[in-house]
Amino acid sequence: MIKGNKLKLVSSYILWYENGQNPYEIRQVAIRKFIEANTFEYIGSDQSDIVRQKAQFIMDTGIKPKDAQHIACAITAGCDYFLSTDDRLLKYRTGEIILLNPVDFIEKVEVE
Repeated sequence: MIKGNKLKLVSSYILWYENGQNPYEIRQVAIRKFIEANTFEYIGSDQSDIVRQKAQFIMDTGIKPKDAQHIACAITAGCDYFLSTDDRLLKYRTGEIILLNPVDFIEKVEVE
């Protein structure tokens, strides 16, 4: 859907950081290439003050720091959805973005 321009991918400095920590070089390279080729918008470290402020609010609800930064970057970019397979993270609720697992997201967009 991203390659077909039906969805727009937002990437961020925290996504690049975490991908750089991937111990599987083949996966790391594949993800990097996909992000490089398909990113519509990038939330860089130049926006880290805004992201940190939003992330702190999210962390105050019990979300881990890196996860909070991912969500904060998505909110900063104005994303409608944030996808994750982390069940604990998916329990976070806000009126600013909808968190879904990939399967539920696909079911939702196929209906729309």
